[in-house]
Amino acid sequence: MTDIPENVLRHLPSIDQLLRRDGLQELIATAGRETVRDRLREVIADLRQEIVNKPRIEDRRSRIEDRLTHGDAIFNLQSSILGLSEEELASEIERRLNEQFDLRRQSRTQRVINATGVVLHTNLGRAPLSRRSLEAINEVAAGYCNLEYDLETGQRGKRGSGLEAMLRELTGCEAAAVVNNCAAAVLITLNTFAEGGEVLVSRGELIEIGGSFRIPDVIAKSGARIREVGTTNRTRLGDYERAINEYTRVILRAHPSNYRIIGFTEKPALEDLANLARERNLPLFEDLGSGCMVDLNPIGVRDEPTVAHSIKAGCKAGCSVVSFSGDKLLGGPQAGIILGEAEAIKRIKSNPLMRALRVDKLTYAALEATMGSYLSGRAIEEIPALAALHMPKETIARRARAFIRRARSIGALRFKLIDGYSVVGGGSAPETQLPTTLISVTNERMGADEIEGRLRRSSPPIIVRIVEDQIILDLRTVTPGAEKDMMEALRGLTVPRA
Repeated sequence: MTDIPENVLRHLPSIDQLLRRDGLQELIATAGRETVRDRLREVIADLRQEIVNKPRIEDRRSRIEDRLTHGDAIFNLQSSILGLSEEELASEIERRLNEQFDLRRQSRTQRVINATGVVLHTNLGRAPLSRRSLEAINEVAAGYCNLEYDLETGQRGKRGSGLEAMLRELTGCEAAAVVNNCAAAVLITLNTFAEGGEVLVSRGELIEIGGSFRIPDVIAKSGARIREVGTTNRTRLGDYERAINEYTRVILRAHPSNYRIIGFTEKPALEDLANLARERNLPLFEDLGSGCMVDLNPIGVRDEPTVAHSIKAGCKAGCSVVSFSGDKLLGGPQAGIILGEAEAIKRIKSNPLMRALRVDKLTYAALEATMGSYLSGRAIEEIPALAALHMPKETIARRARAFIRRARSIGALRFKLIDGYSVVGGGSAPETQLPTTLISVTNERMGADEIEGRLRRSSPPIIVRIVEDQIILDLRTVTPGAEKDMMEALRGLTVPRA
């Protein structure tokens, strides 16, 4: 007897037939005919496999043969397997193809609206760039630039010389280097100064932060050995003094980033540690993490020392090297910024790893523009992350009330204002809570999980929090221009899904 699945497979819609369907024309226009054709082949191949593997097909042979003897078309044969008519089967292929492209669109890097109230949201790209930075990137990206060209002499220049001059002016450092992130900054600094020797670090600073960045692992990868001093909660200056030996190469001070030890604690002042390092002719290296350039104590962000303080350490004996991220409290692009004494930075720049870890022209352009905001005294107004952190609760409440007034026309949703808190995020100031006014969104027919999922899949995606089966929106992290997109996404919730 004829192999039934083979007969069915021969009557699947052809690629050409499917490419002519109206439902695929928009996809062809955006993705290209060849791409859609290739993906159609994959979908049909999967469908063929389903037909071949359809369970208990042998039990259906007699029934199928009866239908064939009564003149049914061969496509009815495949319908008996899939339960679909010819048109339904073509529509199913079309649906699967569109779903495949939707998944790919969702996975690509794209703009989202952060309504979580987490200002430096690591999963959402941390600090958004300022308008000044975006303009600088656009200018540099659109053509050529003087990345390594000295316009004064007409000769080859030094990469990042302009940024280095700005950093010297802002922080009082002697020299600067830039690599692709702060983990790279820690790696290359320790490799430069401590390879083959020991790094002294307090047990309370053996941290792990997001993305599995662990201080002990980075020290090991740098080619150095770790020597722990003190205890988890108390480390004194004398602990460092007693640990120094002939193999000691660096004293490392690591910012605790996303955790805090409270209660019975102690650690030496940075100035005292700097003096000890200078007396013993050792470099003191401080990994600041967040890169705070302005005093944030007035808004309740504690224990975030400024970069300038770490460079100067309040006295003549400062840190030999300081590193921090570009995309956290600094408010710029992802980068690892290394500042310090001229001789120390010169050694780091001479490390062969420098070329592997260096940044490109777009990062330099964005960093220079970010530094320009600080030098002009307009950082808090121009840098989005700083502006969000400094936004008063009263301002957020006023925006939230106006948002709810506009949203009243969406009758199926209920809105309510509640008091709450925003957070800094990005491994910075984990204990800080910034007072805010939140918008609660609920619906009688949809639970919070369903609303959250539909908002997340909207265009652009809206990322929210869920608290006690309520959708929570925090406008601290939503630019006024994005409120219109949020409103449209909320209106879309009242439209039944296809």
